[in-house]
Amino acid sequence: MSALLTAPLAPVRVAVWVGELIRDEVDHELYDPTVIRRELQEVDEARAAGRIDAATADERQRELLSRLIRPAE
Repeated sequence: MSALLTAPLAPVRVAVWVGELIRDEVDHELYDPTVIRRELQEVDEARAAGRIDAATADERQRELLSRLIRPAE
């Protein structure tokens, strides 16, 4: 009986579940130290190759480091 009553909510539950999966993946990509280190390396390489200037590299490095040391939630 309860399955019949809650069946109309199934699409909402699936949407919430998918949303949580997406959020978790975004958080992983945004705050994973391995990903951040790789991006810092890419900034260093771009700066050394002359693809970006020092100011842009410094700004990007600050952004990445702030993600790395974000306060615990």
